[in-house]
Amino acid sequence: MLLAQKKTEWFGNIRGDILAGLVVALALIPEAIAFSIIAGVDPKVGLYASFCIAVIIAFVGGRPGMISAATGAMALLMVTLVKNHGLEYLLAATLLTGVLQIIAGYLRLGELMRFVSRSVVTGFVNALAILIFLAQLPELTHVSWVVYAMTAAGLGIIYLFPLINKTIPSPLVCILLLTAVSITLGLDIRTVGDMGELPDTLPIFLWPDVPFTLETLKIILPYSAPLAVVGLLESLMTATIVDDLTDTTSDKNRECKGQGIANIGAGLLGGMAGCAMIGQSVINVKSGGRGRLSTFIAGTVLLILVVFISDWVAKIPMAALVAVMIMVSIGTFNWASIRNLKTYPLSTNLVMIVTVVVVVWTHNLAYGVFAGVLLASLFFANKISHFMYIDSSLDEQSDTRTYSVHGQVFFNSADKFIAAFDFKEAISKVAIDLSRAHFWDITAVEALDKVVIKFRREGTEVEVFGKNEASETTIDRFGKHDKPEEIDKVLGGH
Repeated sequence: MLLAQKKTEWFGNIRGDILAGLVVALALIPEAIAFSIIAGVDPKVGLYASFCIAVIIAFVGGRPGMISAATGAMALLMVTLVKNHGLEYLLAATLLTGVLQIIAGYLRLGELMRFVSRSVVTGFVNALAILIFLAQLPELTHVSWVVYAMTAAGLGIIYLFPLINKTIPSPLVCILLLTAVSITLGLDIRTVGDMGELPDTLPIFLWPDVPFTLETLKIILPYSAPLAVVGLLESLMTATIVDDLTDTTSDKNRECKGQGIANIGAGLLGGMAGCAMIGQSVINVKSGGRGRLSTFIAGTVLLILVVFISDWVAKIPMAALVAVMIMVSIGTFNWASIRNLKTYPLSTNLVMIVTVVVVVWTHNLAYGVFAGVLLASLFFANKISHFMYIDSSLDEQSDTRTYSVHGQVFFNSADKFIAAFDFKEAISKVAIDLSRAHFWDITAVEALDKVVIKFRREGTEVEVFGKNEASETTIDRFGKHDKPEEIDKVLGGH
């Protein structure tokens, strides 16, 4: 069974995976160079990282068909470290990032994705689509009309070629045709070669030349920790998106470990830390890539292109790659979310919009996701608290009022719980029925204590019954109303 699954993951879509891998490899080159420049390191650091991470993750990742490499989100976190301490400390930080991510995998932190609501995922996707588009604008400002014409022609090829032939990925056709036109006509436009010098040698094993001391750890840990968090967040969110695009599932905890192993490999081969790339993953899926072979081909072909035929690769016009990335941003954006603004609840729309705004404003995916999750949690807590209500009935014969509690009692509904009781009513006994309620936290238990103690101060007998097993455990552990010595302290102090 396991062997059959492995075979399907690797060889279930050979033609589609190979062609998609070629497209991704070409699109990875300018991005890897650009991210290296952002981080303040040589272009080969990003290119080696992209090759290494893609190849390793193909074997150990938890999501077949997803592309991982050097990314802009990670590069932004490296700037200060490289500026203050240099490349060697970046390599050391990359190794530590990998170790932290492997630990996260064994701690099963991938399960935390269950707490990320659909509106946060939608906001994350829309924000990334906007960032991908904005990243192309420098290539479209202060340029000649030829660049605009080439970009428009590229978009035309990408969207119209599938009407003629659907077996060959249209982004690959776009890159090859526009490169041929640029070379043939000798167009004076920006090319991949203008972004930075491509490496001409294979990567070699590099152990970071830093002292293994506590001082080194103090330097790199403040960078490795956020790198690990952002890397895992982007990877797990991308895995969720690719799950939806391909209607399949993935192992999020394995993905955490895989990202860690890939980053350790990158650090040992002179590369920077990386993670999953939503843009390249969408290109891969849209081009027909589904299996691990597509990721492996992307990494391997990337290395071959930049090392052995770099002279040809350097001639690829940036306009062709800009057209591909614009296609990615258009395909990534969830256009239905705009239409749904009219029909979805205000809270859902706010979570999505806040996630988008924070990510685009800060260029930090982690901040946006944290803001979205926090806001979604607050809205959820507020909504659940409204479903808690208490009704009561009076048995005149026994002079007993029974309060029946319905719903969830926790920090947000505790005040409402207390306010539902009439402490001044002249009766001999109060019965509190908890059979349709659940007590979640210490705040809820303290609210119950407060109610019982207030009634007893008024001389009213109180009986609490109907607790479910979980509530009873929490109340027995933290409650004071059924502990005579605690009650005496409270009543004796008044």
